[in-house]
Amino acid sequence: MDAVRLDEVRLRGYHGVLPQEQKVGNWFLVSLEVRLDLSAAAASDNVADTIDYAALYRIIEEENAIPSKLLEHFAGRVLRRIGETFPTVKEADIEITKTAPPFKAHLRGAVVRLSRTYP
Repeated sequence: MDAVRLDEVRLRGYHGVLPQEQKVGNWFLVSLEVRLDLSAAAASDNVADTIDYAALYRIIEEENAIPSKLLEHFAGRVLRRIGETFPTVKEADIEITKTAPPFKAHLRGAVVRLSRTYP
């Protein structure tokens, strides 16, 4: 299946269980892939035959503005809105990385990945 992907959108957010995370915030990387049939767009060169990736970005940005304790909740809200907003999308995956989780470790980040299939 064809796909449109936003890769590692960097956003400041206030997601986390600890009060300090909700107050100080953190940097998050969000990657979103939506799968749909893009054969019409490939043939027509018409934006109406594809998905507006700026609209996908706005959904991520708007949901990021609502603090969540869990990255799973943030990710789930984004996927729910994708399904409600874009009826041509058949599947979607989202990956959210908290770049500085609140524990002592050397790692790129803590990552949550969710997938959805739409009717």
